[in-house]
Amino acid sequence: MTKIEQLQDIIDSSENIVFFGGAGVSTESGIPDFRSADGIYSKTPEELVSHTFYFEHTEEFFEFYKENLIFKDAEPNPAHYKLAELENKGKLKAVITQNIDGLHQKAGSKNVLELHGSVHRNYCQVCNKSYNLDYILSSEGIPRCECGGIIKPDVVLYEEPLNNAILSYSIDYISNADTLIIGGTSLVVYPAAGLINYFNGKNLVLINKSETPYDNMANLVINDAIGEVFSKLR
Repeated sequence: MTKIEQLQDIIDSSENIVFFGGAGVSTESGIPDFRSADGIYSKTPEELVSHTFYFEHTEEFFEFYKENLIFKDAEPNPAHYKLAELENKGKLKAVITQNIDGLHQKAGSKNVLELHGSVHRNYCQVCNKSYNLDYILSSEGIPRCECGGIIKPDVVLYEEPLNNAILSYSIDYISNADTLIIGGTSLVVYPAAGLINYFNGKNLVLINKSETPYDNMANLVINDAIGEVFSKLR
């Protein structure tokens, strides 16, 4: 039996699947891992999207953010569509993602828990008015609200905590799942990677191009691009 057939069997026999995904889910849609944005910056990408840099160098932050973290024309790939299909069938209960691009929702997924927020939500830091992505992209320099306040993306920056409610919901879904499929993440970024420790179901599946620290715990490990893998499922 091939690994794809094993994965198909696990999905067919599962009734409560949760998917947890990282940057590798979006790279097949043409969205690079932002850590690869290098060469022209004196600071590391992690520093450029930190809470400190945002407040101390706001205009430079938005310049980097708009050029390297927003891909408005990106389209979902087979992984996104298959997950939406599994949710529609009632098998998949939640998508938990570290990505901020909104591609899961664009593919049709309804219950998406965004650990790191979304580029599609933005709010004024003074009056809390909401703004869409187009407003941010069309703004010159620092995006400003009509009240004069700075509009901050609803994205978790380095040095900022994850949203407690989303973290709590994620833990609940994972701890109740019979199958946890993890894809496109090397499972080294915490606290998100620690969510795997709450799983006590039957099948743990890891799909990633490279090895992860949790491979020895998994029932099935597939070292391949997740879109490639999901495109072969029926």
